[in-house]
Amino acid sequence: MAGALRLILGDQLSLSISSLKDADKTSDTILMAELIEEATYVPHHKKKIAFLFSAMRHFAEELRSQGWRIRYVKLDDPHNSGSFTGEIARAVAEITPDRLIVTEPGEYRVLALMRDWQELFGMPVEIRDDSRFLCSIERFSRWADGKKALRMEYFYREMRREHGVLMRGNEPEGGQWNFDAENRESLPDHIALPQHPEFPLDRITTEVLGLVEGRFAHHPGALLPFTMPVTRSQALEMLDRFITERLPLFGKYQDAMKQGEPKLFHSMVSAVLNCGLLEPMEIIRQAEHAYHSGHAPLNAVEGFIRQILGWREYVRGLYWLKMPEYALSNALDAQRPLPDFYWTGKTDMNCLAQVFGETLENAHAHHIQRLMVTGNFALLAGISPPQIEAWYLAVYADAYEWVELPNTHGMVCYADGGYLASKPYAASGSYIDRMSDYCGACAYDVKKKTGPKACPFNYLYWNFLIENEGVLRKNQRMSVIYGNLDRMDKTRRDEIITDASAFLENLEPWKPNEPPSAISADRKSARA
Repeated sequence: MAGALRLILGDQLSLSISSLKDADKTSDTILMAELIEEATYVPHHKKKIAFLFSAMRHFAEELRSQGWRIRYVKLDDPHNSGSFTGEIARAVAEITPDRLIVTEPGEYRVLALMRDWQELFGMPVEIRDDSRFLCSIERFSRWADGKKALRMEYFYREMRREHGVLMRGNEPEGGQWNFDAENRESLPDHIALPQHPEFPLDRITTEVLGLVEGRFAHHPGALLPFTMPVTRSQALEMLDRFITERLPLFGKYQDAMKQGEPKLFHSMVSAVLNCGLLEPMEIIRQAEHAYHSGHAPLNAVEGFIRQILGWREYVRGLYWLKMPEYALSNALDAQRPLPDFYWTGKTDMNCLAQVFGETLENAHAHHIQRLMVTGNFALLAGISPPQIEAWYLAVYADAYEWVELPNTHGMVCYADGGYLASKPYAASGSYIDRMSDYCGACAYDVKKKTGPKACPFNYLYWNFLIENEGVLRKNQRMSVIYGNLDRMDKTRRDEIITDASAFLENLEPWKPNEPPSAISADRKSARA
């Protein structure tokens, strides 16, 4: 009989992962597996699959070089069963471990599998906390207990105090907790944009790219060029370059959007953070040091840290607090199928075409593109929450259900009725015009409110308020907006409803039984 079998998932690529704590290199076996079931339960972006498989293989090589006994199952292994349960069963039969040790997963469906393994395999199964997060599931539950609504801002303040981040004694650095008001500037035309690091292909990544091209050619997204970091050393280089070159201006321009420039001053570390190549506190402390050393201003550093110590920990806590029932709510009764242009990028609305095209090229879009362009459209158009949630989970390299679902279900769709967000994140075309240069190259006129040339966001916004008046009017934060609607004459309201109805009726739905085809790396062909 061997020692323990220790399972490492594809988003647990950290030497500090709890399933490796107290491991014995002489007797224990580490199991890692590339699984068709995990790669296809939604049609994941080809670049996302390649990133994770390459990062997994590099991590396994690192463990092997340190003397660990590794059982690594590649996707094209002829004996690969394709599932977690199948690969554990094969390992148990071949090496007869005395117990199975795992770290809690990032998705409820995988936890449900894990809870059945002890009975299924007839041996002890230990599910350990994921100590890489800064707020345990139990700690978040204590914070949330008795609250009717959970507001991230108050949770964030507790995390700042608890971990001593950007604090001066018992008070926040700079005398206030949140500098978001300083972080909403549009991007000037003259500002020079930084270069982002690109990482060369090695033998492992090249092999993975061939595998993905052969097995997942029908999945969405461009596979090449592939320049993502896939090792811890590359992830650290990406972080260092961000802190040095982009953090000082990140805060001021974090909400800005520019045609053909998907990265701007953003860190691009979310994918390597969420798969485990970086850990949250090392990122936070490096950013904090940039402030204390005078390298970056407080508004930039606080805004960046809030995304990690505040929002990231908050949505993870909410996910585990409320699942699985959370995913079933639909407060606005949104039922419209997802339009096919989410998968193809083909639309005359330039803001959408830009973000879809860049998403399908890069498996990335920054938070304002996700929330106020693709998400805003889904909200205003009444897209079914499960369909838009599956899209976000599929196309972004940093997306796992624990982080994707609360962001999409609660913040994008307002499907939880305000449990996460105090009001819907809805906006007309004027917001996109103010924060980007998209509108100047659009077939529609952002200044027109109704009619065939009007920006669809304009009439969809007011139509959304009219359609959902019964739910939203009682929200105090919507009172000014509904006051404006009340002053609108009947003729204008009728024009809005007519234009919105015609536009929405002409949307071509994506057919879920037909997998989305690959999109060219050429943005122009994606929008032809």
